[in-house]
Amino acid sequence: MSTDDAFDAAYREHYWAVSRFVARRLDDQAWDVEEVVAEVFAVAWRRRAELPESPLPWLYGVARHCLANTVRGKGRYRRLLLKLGHHEVTRGGRTVASPDAERPGSWVLEALSRLAEADQEVLRLTAWEELTVEELSTVLGCGRSAAAMRLHRARRRLREQIENLRRDDRVSVGCTSGKGDRAHSADRAGEAHKDGHA
Repeated sequence: MSTDDAFDAAYREHYWAVSRFVARRLDDQAWDVEEVVAEVFAVAWRRRAELPESPLPWLYGVARHCLANTVRGKGRYRRLLLKLGHHEVTRGGRTVASPDAERPGSWVLEALSRLAEADQEVLRLTAWEELTVEELSTVLGCGRSAAAMRLHRARRRLREQIENLRRDDRVSVGCTSGKGDRAHSADRAGEAHKDGHA
């Protein structure tokens, strides 16, 4: 198979997987997602001689670099707009979701958000993209043992954050419960005091 044919096959087979990969990490308009995906395959075309036999993890690695460039560019753009003070972001009100809007599993996302970006990405790659350690090493550009160690550490840190959230939840529930018990005891003491003076 020629390099052109290999690229064509990779594009047809993996376009939507790469699109999902980008969309999950780029919480923005569809136009931005399409722009990044187009850049991924533009890079893949230029480097088509490097396409491995199983190209998807390699394409994810390219997508990570394209996303990093996009995020840096957006950061510079937003900083410029904030300086100018004429953008809707600086003028518009901020909407805070109510507790009722909490989605199932949002506590897992909360624990994930407390991790370093590198740990988050390792966990996303194995959970969202369902990559093996071998494939993970390709995306990250490191050896298999290094990828396995990074995944192990990221999972351990996620467990620690989940435990922290559970501990915080138990403490807050305990405080609420304690206040309620104290208030109930005070009511009973007040009633007893009234009965004694009746």
